[in-house]
Amino acid sequence: MASVQSGLGIIIAAAILLLPGTFAYAQKLTIYTEDWPPMNFQSKTGVDGMAVDVVKSLQKMIGNQEPIQLVPWSRGYKAVLEDENVLLFSLGRSPEREKLMHMLGPIAISKTVIYTRKGEAARLRMPDVDIYKMGVGAYRGSIFADAARKKGFYKLVQADSPQNSSKMLFAKRFDLWVEGSMAVNAVLQETGHSMADIEEVMVLDSLELYLAFSIRTSPATLALWEAALRQMKKDGSFQKIHQKWLPGDVPPPQVIRVDASPGN
Repeated sequence: MASVQSGLGIIIAAAILLLPGTFAYAQKLTIYTEDWPPMNFQSKTGVDGMAVDVVKSLQKMIGNQEPIQLVPWSRGYKAVLEDENVLLFSLGRSPEREKLMHMLGPIAISKTVIYTRKGEAARLRMPDVDIYKMGVGAYRGSIFADAARKKGFYKLVQADSPQNSSKMLFAKRFDLWVEGSMAVNAVLQETGHSMADIEEVMVLDSLELYLAFSIRTSPATLALWEAALRQMKKDGSFQKIHQKWLPGDVPPPQVIRVDASPGN
């Protein structure tokens, strides 16, 4: 183990020497993201968002020029699990996912929150109401759905997008809706609603968001991306991007790389 760590340390040190402003070679990656504003979304000018700005800055530093493709979450998640040389973002870190892919971050922190329609939270918090037996709307395959399930909500009503899940809340298909606090305002705006139309019922947990790499991505490539992110957080460029998109939120200062191993 010591020799492996030493070898990776040498790779990282070498990568840092190449940054910034050099033509460092970076392994080609297929880069996927999803429609989840303000982190990543399709705008009139292309793929945009806080995480997109971070990834584009990292690409510039390491010499990677692959396009960022916005795809349905299920497609991107399947690719990062099954294909080689895939980068997927933004992805919530969990113990289960740590065994399936490499992760680099955190790039942001979001709360996982149970919401309801405006004016109904007090009723749902009454002692005689067992909300754990109620249906909860969620985005299919999201870590927010996983968080609700782990906390004891077993009647999940899953939709193919956060927007459709929110529409179902206002159509009274269910009274509870689980979503990330960071994205909920943008999701509501896309469906003709606002934060004034919902209330918070409970906070389930805090979620760190990461860049995820497929398990067969080379150690050298991972080290290069890690070195670039460390440089961004050191020189303040990461903090500027975070403040632009998430004003008032504290940018996570540390850089953590979680390495999975084939066969785990």
